[in-house]
Amino acid sequence: MIERRTIRFDHELLRDVDHPAFEARGGSDGPHLALIGGIHGCEYSSIAAVVRVMNELDTAELSGSITAVPIVSMQSYERRSPFVVPEDGKNLNRSFPGSADGTYTDALAGCIFEQVIAPADVLIDLHGGDMVEALEPFTIYEASPVEKAADALAVAFGLPYVVRDEPKPGALGGMTSSAAAAAGIPAIIAEAGGCGQLEGSAVQLLADGVRNALRQLGMLPGEMAPPPTPLQRVGRFDWLTSRDAGWWASAVRAGEKVGEGALLGRIHDLWGDVIEEIYAPADGVVLFLTTSPAVKADGLLLGLGAELEPVV
Repeated sequence: MIERRTIRFDHELLRDVDHPAFEARGGSDGPHLALIGGIHGCEYSSIAAVVRVMNELDTAELSGSITAVPIVSMQSYERRSPFVVPEDGKNLNRSFPGSADGTYTDALAGCIFEQVIAPADVLIDLHGGDMVEALEPFTIYEASPVEKAADALAVAFGLPYVVRDEPKPGALGGMTSSAAAAAGIPAIIAEAGGCGQLEGSAVQLLADGVRNALRQLGMLPGEMAPPPTPLQRVGRFDWLTSRDAGWWASAVRAGEKVGEGALLGRIHDLWGDVIEEIYAPADGVVLFLTTSPAVKADGLLLGLGAELEPVV
């Protein structure tokens, strides 16, 4: 059976926010999966994919249980706020496992982690390109003692690129997948769709990926469907930023493969003069790309997946 319910957290900053959710219980024992979307509230294909999976799920075939929350950041969704939560300007996917003593985003991360993620055996977090972000589909998981299970889940999901994120001093942290891994829970983030659009093909990619992952976990019967394209592992993920604020003019597209030293784009001042040129630090593929010309100093421009190898 599938129950539709509303989650309301007790924390004083969150008491007035309703989070629609699904609870599905199968007829036989199996893992408990947390399936979430809308960590960034303008990544609409991820939200739609969670809803589609749960509305099309046949619990007579399900082993185990699923807790699904289509929109984690309701305030970002309702106010069309890309990347950050409007209450405090923080990125929710840099805030896990959260804190009850922090601001709104910290409290939300803490409640979602404690009540949805931590009780689960496995986490799948669906994402996509936000309002000013084009994206090539990929999955990412963190290096950890449970990475073998996470890698198997990422490969089963079937998106073209699989990224193993190695924690480094000074690197961005606080993602759902990293907090889950630290708690011993295999977790992946799956990304498809972009530019704040609701894309039918991206919704289908994500929904099909979830179903394949459920088969890999033994939660649904049947063989895993083969991926639509050969998968490649990403050995290194370089995030390139601007030196100064200005007008960003990309010379590449999301999904484009480039060679080391290739021109990726230019930053102009607002008189049109070039003030910086951005070159590829290695051979690789453009996994995400800022599509807005307006960039701040130290603004994120694109993510380059390097050291590509086939998944065998």
